[in-house]
Amino acid sequence: MASPSYREITLNGLWKNNPALVQLLGLCPLLGVSNSAVNALGLSLASAVVLICSGTAVSLVRGVVNTAVRLPAFVMIIAALTTCIELLMQAFTYELYQILGIFIPLITTNCVILGRADGFAAKHDPARAAYDGLMMGLGFGVVLVMIGALRELLGTGAVFANMHLLFGPSAASWQLTLIHDYKGFLLAILPPGAFIVLGLLIACKNRVDEVLAERAKAQQVEVPAQSRRVRVTGVIE
Repeated sequence: MASPSYREITLNGLWKNNPALVQLLGLCPLLGVSNSAVNALGLSLASAVVLICSGTAVSLVRGVVNTAVRLPAFVMIIAALTTCIELLMQAFTYELYQILGIFIPLITTNCVILGRADGFAAKHDPARAAYDGLMMGLGFGVVLVMIGALRELLGTGAVFANMHLLFGPSAASWQLTLIHDYKGFLLAILPPGAFIVLGLLIACKNRVDEVLAERAKAQQVEVPAQSRRVRVTGVIE
């Protein structure tokens, strides 16, 4: 099987096969913690690190793991990496870890990570597996942060509040208040708001794909059929 190019991996992870907008995988954490930008960014960074490391590890051991225990072995690798991320967050971003709660351990069962481990990393070299994890993590993270920022903006009128939970005291002034004297829109930061914002993002992506397809179709030059000269032999009366 031919290995995909790095350009194809990039396009698949960020757009064509985006795990959140196209594959619709990992929706539980995607919708559960996306009520603010800092929560979304924290979970997306943790998921991206696990994606990169697990993809590399799975690719390295793919030749020595028996088929019968392949999936359990992959889950063990992902669980070990998730535990490392969990301990690091407890040590350095404990308040954010408490806010994210059960969604950090649930990275182990995230369909995006397990799917890429079994569907891509187990079939390709470590370099491509790591890069695929990076692109899928970025694609998933960008959507997660967009949902979190939009919900935070619609719900509170500000974005990037409480960024010190992730980046330390120096990030306490990063909050941007875009709508002053805003009374808030409660639905945006409640669970239904996550479904609404995600649906709007999926609709926007589908519309962009339709426009790009129409432009590509319009740019195709129709090649006229070549006329053929027919030689007639014999006498025609």
